[in-house]
Amino acid sequence: MDASGPVEPPASTWAFPPADTADDHGVVGVGADVDPGTLLAAYRRGLFPMPVEARGPMAWWSPDPRGVLRPADLRISRSLRRSKARYEVRFDTAFAEVMVACADPARDHGWIDERITDAYATLHRLGWAHSVECWDGDGLAGGLYGVAIGGLFAGESMFHRRSDASKVALASLVDLMGDGPDRLIDVQWCTPHLARLGAVEVDREAYLDVLPDLVLANGPDWPA
Repeated sequence: MDASGPVEPPASTWAFPPADTADDHGVVGVGADVDPGTLLAAYRRGLFPMPVEARGPMAWWSPDPRGVLRPADLRISRSLRRSKARYEVRFDTAFAEVMVACADPARDHGWIDERITDAYATLHRLGWAHSVECWDGDGLAGGLYGVAIGGLFAGESMFHRRSDASKVALASLVDLMGDGPDRLIDVQWCTPHLARLGAVEVDREAYLDVLPDLVLANGPDWPA
């Protein structure tokens, strides 16, 4: 990444079907590669990658409904506010370590393999993928990573080793992004955990309608 912003990689050699052609599970297609140009093309079309099974073929997903968090809707509880004071938040200082923690095979429903870690490490070097990290006296306590395109942050995974560390990372991401109308965090599926923090479900059509303006918006300034 240079001072002018993220580096645009060569265009993908693959053509994705429209996101609204997904099957009942939300899968648009299976196959292709995870080169930087392919990943960015997918996010710009409302898709994200995840294998259909551990180490299986890569699938491209567009779930309906879609889980999103509007930054202005983040719910900061009293306990989370206290937790924010316990951690030092850093951005992009340990991207690889965050990915390794998110890819821990001991985690339930683990799906992140070396294809994903290598691909997003490349996106990070190009300035598109970012990590938000919470640190304490014992080291990295939790964090998250995802892809930032304009005003969209496509969250990929989060983890915690100490209480509330991933929540503090999410709250810090919201602080960085701001709460304007051209900001949205894509959380893919709205889990009960994320719903308690303010995430909601929207129709696929509604997500795809706002996506073009989001990815063309001027994004937040990520700390160097």
